[in-house]
Amino acid sequence: MADINLTARAAKRINEIMGSEPPGSSLRISVNGGGCSGFSYAFDITHAREGDDVVIERDGATVLVDPVSLEYMGGATIDFVNDLIGQSFKIENPLATASCGCGTSFAI
Repeated sequence: MADINLTARAAKRINEIMGSEPPGSSLRISVNGGGCSGFSYAFDITHAREGDDVVIERDGATVLVDPVSLEYMGGATIDFVNDLIGQSFKIENPLATASCGCGTSFAI
């Protein structure tokens, strides 16, 4: 399974968010069925790790991905963008064949 990459911008933003959370908190990214393109990304703050979580770390930031979601995200890059539309995490997923305009749902 291909690795998931975390950009420096995403790591910086995760660290900013986690600064107001209890120590040991992490960002969990998962893939759920649904959304306008078939699958959607979910972003949650969690205080617990599961034994089979894939842990992605960069510059002190920690992202957790469960093994099922990893199957749909292999080789993806997690970035943070701040543009005219707003601020958001953006996932560039090489497995996605289509995505919606908002960038939170995709098809494989």
